[in-house]
Amino acid sequence: MQRLLMLIVLIPLSLAAQEVSLTVYNQNRALVREVRKLKINKGQSEISFTDVAAQIDPTSVHFKSITSPGKLKILEQNFEYDLVGTQKIMAKYIDQQIRIVMQNGEIFEGVLLGSANDVILKQDDGHIRIISRARIQHFDFPALPEGLITRPTLIWKVDNLGKAAQTTEISYLTSGISWHAEYVAVVGKNDNVMDLSAWVSIDNRSGATYADATLKLVAGKINLVRQGSQFSEDNVEYALKAAPRAAGFQEKSFFEYHLYTLGRPATLKQNQIKQISLFPSATTPVTKRFIYDGARQRDKVAVMLEFFNGEKSGLGMPLPKGKLRVYKADDDGSLEFIGEDRIDHTPRDEDVRITMGYAFDLKGSRRVVEQTRPSDRSREEQIEIVLKNHKDDDVIMRASEHAWGSWKIKAHSHEFEIKDSSNFYFDVKVPARKDVTITYTILSKW
Repeated sequence: MQRLLMLIVLIPLSLAAQEVSLTVYNQNRALVREVRKLKINKGQSEISFTDVAAQIDPTSVHFKSITSPGKLKILEQNFEYDLVGTQKIMAKYIDQQIRIVMQNGEIFEGVLLGSANDVILKQDDGHIRIISRARIQHFDFPALPEGLITRPTLIWKVDNLGKAAQTTEISYLTSGISWHAEYVAVVGKNDNVMDLSAWVSIDNRSGATYADATLKLVAGKINLVRQGSQFSEDNVEYALKAAPRAAGFQEKSFFEYHLYTLGRPATLKQNQIKQISLFPSATTPVTKRFIYDGARQRDKVAVMLEFFNGEKSGLGMPLPKGKLRVYKADDDGSLEFIGEDRIDHTPRDEDVRITMGYAFDLKGSRRVVEQTRPSDRSREEQIEIVLKNHKDDDVIMRASEHAWGSWKIKAHSHEFEIKDSSNFYFDVKVPARKDVTITYTILSKW
C-alpha cells in the first residue's frame, strides 16, 4: 500500500490531460478519450489515472502509448472504486484500535467491536463500553484503511522498454451521460409559418468533469447490452450556454447514424445539465391540420402542425429526437405556450408532424350504420362520419380511418386517399358553423 500511495503522490502533475474528447450518445452512454504525457520508469512499474468517471465500464478501457506503441506492455489493469466513507472506514476498523473524542471532551480508546447503531468499544482494561453516537464529537483513526481511496482510480502494471517520457492515450465507456434535443417554435399570426430553433441538453452525472473537451454527439439508436442504472438525481446544476453561430455544431453522416461536432471546446461539469445551440433560428412554412380519428378519439378533433425538413423550407439538417415546444404571439405581442410534442430522429427531406392538442370549436362523430356478413370470412360495413365546425371560418378537416385484412371501398360520398395497407382518410372542407356528413361502405375479407 505504501508503494502505491507513493506512486500516486509522485506523478500527479504528469497525469494532467493534454487533450480530452467526449462522444455522447442518446442512451446514457459516452466514450471518453484522454491524451496525457507521463514519465514511466524503465522496466516494470505501476502508473495510475485519477479523475476518471465513477461510472466507468472497466472492461471497456483501452490504454496505449502513442510515443512507443510497441515498447510499452500492459501487464495488469485494476479499477479501484472503494471510495472513502464513514461507514466504510468504521467497517475496516472492526477489531482494531481507535480513539473516540466525546462532546464533553472525554476520550475513550480501545478495540472497535461494532458500529451499526451505537458504538461498541472494548477498552484496554477489558471493559465493554457502549457509546451513543449522539454524544460523539469525532473519531480518531491512525491511518486510512488499505483499499480505500478518495477518487476512482485506474492502475496499470506496465513493462516499459522505451523512453521514460511518453504520450499516452486512454479511452473508455461510461454511463451517466446522455443528451437530447429540445426545440422551440414560434408560429406566425396566420399559423402558416414558424420560426424554429434547437438546443441540445447534455446531462453529466458520470462522476467526472471534462474540461475543454472536444464534444461530439451521436444521434441514432446503437445496440447496447443493458445494465442497471447507477446514477442518482441529487444536486443537479443547470447551465445555459449559447454557442456563437461560427462555433456551433457541424453535422455529418457517420456509419448509420448522424454525428454532431461542436466547433469549440466545452467544459462539462459533474452534476450539470449544459445546453448548447444546435442551429440558429430558421423560418419554415407550416401547415395546420385538423384530424378526426373517430375509432380512437370519440368526438375530439386533434390539432397538428406539419412542416417539411428540407433546404427549400429553411431547414435541411437531420433532426435528432427531442421535445418540441410551440408558442404563438398574442395581440399584445406576448408569447403564449400552445402545445408540445416529441419528434423522433428525422432525416432531411422528411415531413415532421406535431400533435398540439384538441380543437375547442371542432367536433366529430362516427357510427356503424349497418353491418352484414356476406360470408364466414368477410364483413361489410356502412360507416357514417359527421364533422362539425363551430368556427366563424371554413376549415379543412381530415377524417382518418383504419382497415384490416384485404379491404375494398365499395361506395363513398367523398373522395379519399389511401395512406398505406391499413389506413385511409378523407380531406373535407367544412363551412363555418356547418356540419358535413361522410358515408362509405367497406368490404373486409380475411
